[in-house]
Order: sequence, then structure tokens, then C-alpha cells
Amino acid sequence: MVKLFVPGRLCLFGEHTDWAGHYRTMNADIMPGASIVTGIEQGIYAEVERSSIFEMYSDAPELQDVWRDFSCRMSESELKRVAKSGSFFSYCAGVASYMLEWYKVGGVRIRITSMTLPMKSGLSSSAAICVLVARAFNQIYHLNLNTMGEMNIAYVGELRTSSRCGRLDQACAFGVKPNLMTFDGDEIEVKSLNVKKTLYWVFADLCAAKDTIRILSDLNKAYPFASTEEEQNLHKALGEWNHKIVDKAIKYMATGDAEALGRLMTEAEQMFDKYIAPMSTALWAPKLHAVLNDPQIQPWVWGGKGVGSHGDGSVQFLARSADDQQRVIDYLNSQGMKAYPLTLRPVHTVRKAIIPVAGFGTRLYPATRSLKKDFFPIPCADGMVRPVILILLEELVKSGIEEICLVLGSEEERIQYTDFFERQLSEEHLRKLNKEAQEYENRILDIGKRLHYVYQREKRGFGHAVWQAADFAGGEPVLLLLGDTLYRSQTNKPCALQMIEQYERYNQLMVSIHPVPLSDVSHYGILSGVWEDKEHAILSVSVMNEKPKASYAEEFLGVRNKEGVKEYYSVFGQYILTPDVFAQLEDDIRKADEADDTQREIELTAALEAVRQKSGMVGVRLKGTMYDMGNPNALRNCVHHFSR
Repeated sequence: MVKLFVPGRLCLFGEHTDWAGHYRTMNADIMPGASIVTGIEQGIYAEVERSSIFEMYSDAPELQDVWRDFSCRMSESELKRVAKSGSFFSYCAGVASYMLEWYKVGGVRIRITSMTLPMKSGLSSSAAICVLVARAFNQIYHLNLNTMGEMNIAYVGELRTSSRCGRLDQACAFGVKPNLMTFDGDEIEVKSLNVKKTLYWVFADLCAAKDTIRILSDLNKAYPFASTEEEQNLHKALGEWNHKIVDKAIKYMATGDAEALGRLMTEAEQMFDKYIAPMSTALWAPKLHAVLNDPQIQPWVWGGKGVGSHGDGSVQFLARSADDQQRVIDYLNSQGMKAYPLTLRPVHTVRKAIIPVAGFGTRLYPATRSLKKDFFPIPCADGMVRPVILILLEELVKSGIEEICLVLGSEEERIQYTDFFERQLSEEHLRKLNKEAQEYENRILDIGKRLHYVYQREKRGFGHAVWQAADFAGGEPVLLLLGDTLYRSQTNKPCALQMIEQYERYNQLMVSIHPVPLSDVSHYGILSGVWEDKEHAILSVSVMNEKPKASYAEEFLGVRNKEGVKEYYSVFGQYILTPDVFAQLEDDIRKADEADDTQREIELTAALEAVRQKSGMVGVRLKGTMYDMGNPNALRNCVHHFSR
């Protein structure tokens, strides 16, 4: 049994540009379309499992007046017949028919447990149900489709019905977060956007008449080639002028300037009214404009605009605060509309890091009798010789990390760290240093102010060591580095910063990855999945396998690169752990204690896999090189190459 949630979607900026951008296949002078689209808090909750047929049931109280259970044989002809029938389940059957035709899957049973998404309100409820069906088949039959693949199948499946949806409708596949979608002919690109501060949106069904078919029919007359000045202005409004508005919106969201973003919404609506609405009488929207200009609402909002295809369909506002958001909702509901909140929250940036250094360093004995391995000296490219731990800490500071927790084996070990990072050099020693070295001494002491210490007094595995820092993490995402691994970035951004920036886009458990030869896979944990981006830098991880045999990895764990050749990916040595990981580690430790199995090691990999199964995991291919120095050969290689 797999539980799924798919939200509805709201187009914040750039409506109509999905189909306009598609016309680039006929007219290269048309600019690509650009839209900012977000999933919303309302959506469809379901439980799915395998079945011999295609079945849909509902326990959702919201659907009790309109729902009837549905089942159909997994037959292409029968599914396509249902898809063309125009029934409530036509969208679902359209997607199922595509899955059967192209992937030869069996059936699924989908039970909708709750549906908080209103239907026929311009929030793409039909697209959401199509994504739900595509995702159900994908997960139940392990098809390894990425999110874009699910989105595309949902789109094609809906086209098998009488619907003629736009390409931005299925953006709900990407979850409750804002995304920039670009439409260049048949090509679609989706990028997650950053939100600096909480934004309080309100959207509402105007409960009036809207003729979407007429709107699209009228606007499409100006494409692919404009023959009048009005049609040329329409091309600009959906092209270059829209790009300027979208670029500003991305900037204001990233900087948290809600007031400017609200003004931009009003500006976008004014442009729509001047250059787009005159092209179709169905876009004359008296109720929309009455609501947008209602003086009762103005003190509570920064701005507002129409939604989707416009007309008298739906309205959206950016409220000034959470209280104002509720005031707008209450007022619109009192006026006979159906209003809902959409709160876009900032992704917590990563400001804390953990480095476990509790190990004895057995493979580097006897040097580790007197010197912990993370204090081994490493010659650096600038001519300085730094201990391993200082190199790691400097990378964290350069990446914006504010607090760092070192996991030690005992209180006695702390003396070595406090001596190095907190004790000032004697005046005699300091005078012998040149001016540059004296200034560097202050940097070391500044790093010491960021350090916290916890202790792993029982050696119960790497996961147990990480869990000691749970209180330090405090419910925030944290960056985890290995204490015997160094990283060399191939760009001007440290590897840790590359990880943090990707987390701010995806807000999900992350592991850094790098390719390893097939002959070496039996020495590593290997991750497999599907690429989420054209650059093959973001992997949606679907499998984690610890030290597999080469024959197994070759058959089941390869990830194809841009040339179609299989590659095999291992962890690069940096992680961003979400609070779910610490909760899972705590649960693993509790179960081991209850079973009186305190000798069993608590592994981080097992906790990561458990969280991945529940909420997913992203693998990030960093632009950098990893240097393990936990054994003699690796240490020799690190010393030889790191300074170059």
C-alpha cells in the first residue's frame, strides 16, 4: 500500500503562455512562454496498490454526493472508450490507457481518502487526478519515471479525453512550491524557485460564468503569425513583456519583497486588460474587476489579478499578513464566493552542520595513537599546511554555515579541539609568525566560536553517532560531512554551498553522489534512480543498495548518462539531513533497545532508506572531487593531489 498526495495548481504569473510558446514550432520569432506556477495546499489524498483491473474507490466525505465507484478491465480499447465518454473517470482512464499501451503494466486500485481540492474552479482538479494515476502506476510498478515523466504522461492521458488542457496544468506534479515553467515549442523546462519570506496568497472561485473554449479559440486566431497591430501586441504581451514581469516576480520572491510582488500582480493584470482582454469578448470580466477594485479588500492586500484563462473564473490576491489573509477569505466567502488560502513558506536554508570525528582511526594506526586522523596535516594549494578538520570547517564557513557540531568519542578528546580552536598562541609564538599568518590566527579563533560538541560514548554505528547531534539540529535541516574526507570544488562555489543551494530548491533529503567504476561498486553503497534535469545533476533516488555485486549493479543499478551509457553512483560524502532522519534514527535506537540488542549497529544508510521510501530523496552530482584519507593509500593520494 502506497500513500500519495497530489495538489491542485495555481498560475501566479504568465497565463496562456504555455500554448503561445508551443507555436514556436511554426514561428521561431515567437518568444518561449514563461509561467510561475505553484501547487496549492488543497489536493487529492489516496492509497494505491496493485490489482488485476483498474479500480477507483472513495472514502472522501467531500465526494460523497458526486462519487460512484468505478472499475474497468486493463484493456486498451475499453480504457480508451471510457476516456472518450466524458464521464467523471474519463481522465483517469485516459492515463491508464497510455500506461498500458506503453509500459504493459497491470492494474491498480486507487482509493481516494480525502479530496480538499475544489473541482471546476480553475485549479486543475482534472490534471491533479491525472498526475495521481500516473504516479500510482509509476510507484506500484517501479517504472522509474521522474516527475517530468509523470507530468508528461498525465498531459497525454488527459488529451485522450475531450479535454484540451494547457501544458502548465500538470505542474501540480511538482508539489506545493513555486516553479518557473518555460515553453519552447515542444520543449518544457521546470525550475524550482526560492521564497525568502512567507507569502500569504488568497484565491477564490468567483462563482460566475467563464467560457474557456471561446477564450482560447479567440486568442489562437492571432497565432502563429500576427497580421494586425493588436495581434502583434498580443504576441508581445505573452512574450517579451510577460518575460519582464516573470523575471521581476522571481526577484521579488527571492528577496521577500511582498509589497513589490503585489504591485507587480496589479501591473500584470493591467497589461492583460490592455493587450489581451480586447482580443475576446469572453475575457470581459465585470465580476473579476469589481472584486479586484473592491475598496473593502484594498487595506488587506498588496495586489491582485485574475487566474488562469481569466474571464470571470477565479481571482487571486497577495495579502499583507496571515490575519489579512483570513480577513480576505472571510469577506469573499461572505460575498458568495469560495475562497481558499495559499501560504508559500520559505525553505529553511541550511545554517548548521555536523561532522562525526569519534572514530579511532584504526586503519591509520600507529599514527592515530597520538594524533586523531582529522588533525593529520595536509599541504594546501596556497602553501599552508592545514589539519583535515580545519579544511572542512573553512569550507563550511565559506558556505554560510553558522554553527557546527563535532561528534567526539569522549570529553577527553575535546581538549585537542579546544586547544587548537579556542586557545590563543603565546605572544612569543605569535611574534614569530608573519603578518598574514597572524591574521589567519584570528580566523581560526573565529571558527572556534561556532563549534559545539556532543559525545558518542557507545560505539553503536555511524547512525548512532549522527543521532547524538539531534538536539543540536533542533528540527532544522543540517549538513553532514565525513570527518575523514576532503572536497575540492571545480567551481568558485565550495561543494557544501552547491549542496545547500540545491536544498533550497528541492527542500528534500539530499545526498551528494559521484560516479564509481563498475569494478568498484562492491566497496560502496550504490544509488540508482532517474535524472530530474537536463544537466544530469539532480537524481530522484529510487534505490539504495549497500555494496552490491558487480553483476547485480550492472543489471539493476545503472543510471544512463547523456550518451546513454550506464554509470554507477556512490555517495560523495556530503548529506543534508531533514528532521525525518533524526526521527527515524531515534526509532531505530528505541527498537534496538527494546529488543535488548544494543550490539546491533545503528546505520545511517538504513534510516536514509526508510525516509526515502516515505518522502523521497534527491541525489546531487556536485562539481568537485572527493579525497578520502581514511586509509594509508587514500591518505597518500590525498596528500599528493589535494595541493594541486
